[in-house]
Amino acid sequence: MIDLRSDTVTRPTPAMLSAMMAADTGDDVYGDDPTVNALEAEAARRSGKQAALFLPTGTQANLVALLCHCNRGEEYIVGQLAHNYKYEAGGAAVLGGIQPQPILNAPDGTLPLDSVAQFIKPDDIHFAITRLLSLENTYNGKVLPLNYLEQAWDFTRQHGLALHIDGARIFNATVALGVPLEALARYCDSLSICLSKGLGAPVGSLLCGSQTFIQRARRWRKMTGGGMRQAGILAAAGLYALEHNVTRLQQDHDNAAWLAEKLREVGVDVSRQDTNMVFLKLPQTQVEPLKAWLKQRDILVSTGAVTRLVTHLDADRAALENVLAAWREFLDVHG
Repeated sequence: MIDLRSDTVTRPTPAMLSAMMAADTGDDVYGDDPTVNALEAEAARRSGKQAALFLPTGTQANLVALLCHCNRGEEYIVGQLAHNYKYEAGGAAVLGGIQPQPILNAPDGTLPLDSVAQFIKPDDIHFAITRLLSLENTYNGKVLPLNYLEQAWDFTRQHGLALHIDGARIFNATVALGVPLEALARYCDSLSICLSKGLGAPVGSLLCGSQTFIQRARRWRKMTGGGMRQAGILAAAGLYALEHNVTRLQQDHDNAAWLAEKLREVGVDVSRQDTNMVFLKLPQTQVEPLKAWLKQRDILVSTGAVTRLVTHLDADRAALENVLAAWREFLDVHG
């Protein structure tokens, strides 16, 4: 099965599974799991932050970050289509009483700082108190420019805001820019990292920040049900991913660029390709037939008015050649 719906569909390699089975474990709620501790220390080292915390999911990592930065009746400014606003079930509002203030992203994925400034609430009893700016990197595959991150950092210092980065695919950004993680993480107070997307781990995310922030985050993790026991089995997959699967993300970017070029050559309306994502527009008459055609050939895609194809470690160039051949056959039949 070739699955291009997302990079969340990756499965552990035999080498990663071996590392998981050999993991030294303890009770992480007591702080006794050596493999979890090693993973957290490695994440802190790479990000240049004082500490890190291992959590089951990216949604929980972002939720815990928001709960740490904002109290009830306070707000965070965020992109209108940001994952931690639109796709995480409203957890910050429902569980934390935190008000989101969404604004539109610019075409390059940034939140224009002049627009952000307009939505910072004055110190008035009528308004929620603005506490946080939340950015996403990458954003729909787009890498936020380094100079923008520096400007956003300076902006939040001037306005008394904290800055959180939803870095679910932050390593795609570091690879695309050719810089270490710390070069991006220096421009935020907190950073979430997903291990189960392009890095290929089966589960888990990391939250990085100061010692005080992570101490607070550990309490929120427990309160929201994320305190795990012998979690070293899972942390070992994360360690393996950080050690072996970061630089290989360039292969996914190259494969996405190749796929975009080849699809254009056969007449597909490819609107853009950024990092490991290809976005294209299908005629409405092709949306469901193409999905069914490809599924019959063991290829999974999520088709729609805008279709996203995501490359990852389980979809190599040979697999993409099969996708292209099946797509070409579909066009020969359906026009």
